[in-house]
Amino acid sequence: MFHIFLLSLVAAANATLLAAVTVMLYLPDPKRLLLGYIAGGLLTSLSIGFLIVFVVGDGGTESSSESVIGPGIEITLGLISLLVAFVLNGGHDQRYKERRRAGKPAVEKGPSKVEQLLGRGSARVTFALGVVLTLPGVAYLAALRDLQDLGYGTVGELLVILGFNVMLLILIEVPLVGYYVAPERTVVEVERFQGWLARRGRHAAVVAFAVVGAFLLLRAAVGLSA
Repeated sequence: MFHIFLLSLVAAANATLLAAVTVMLYLPDPKRLLLGYIAGGLLTSLSIGFLIVFVVGDGGTESSSESVIGPGIEITLGLISLLVAFVLNGGHDQRYKERRRAGKPAVEKGPSKVEQLLGRGSARVTFALGVVLTLPGVAYLAALRDLQDLGYGTVGELLVILGFNVMLLILIEVPLVGYYVAPERTVVEVERFQGWLARRGRHAAVVAFAVVGAFLLLRAAVGLSA
């Protein structure tokens, strides 16, 4: 159970989500926009979680569950996670971007597509972004696999999935609560945390992807040897 909690922390480390929160806090009626994003994100992540655990996982034989998130998938996801950690740690992605920029004329960087959409100040837009940007990642799939093996029963699995999704969107839930309590302080703290990510976020991402990758490969090895 503790490793599922750790996986939820890894899944919650979403720099794009934090950037979106910062933009929404400066727009009119940020509470409505934040709630829209949370609703869209939960719709996607809960639907996929329930589908995998309660429909596919319980839809017949044990092999059907294993075919969705089995050792083969764990090995693939683990190798991908380690590759991402290697690329980030070596700065290969930055060098690739620099090579691409070198062959293009210098242009002033404008707001991203996500920031442009958020700038419309529409809760419907933030709902749609929540749906699109909260697709399940490696950590979520690994947690669902673990949950199927724990044998908690329907109620227990339901509670774990709900708890995981609360953690998944904690970067937007905490600012939402903070905005109700202390709006100005919340904006300052979100910007401060974003600054920390700019300085240390790459290192944190390397550690997170390396840990998840090693964990998945170890799980796959244990499963294959059993």
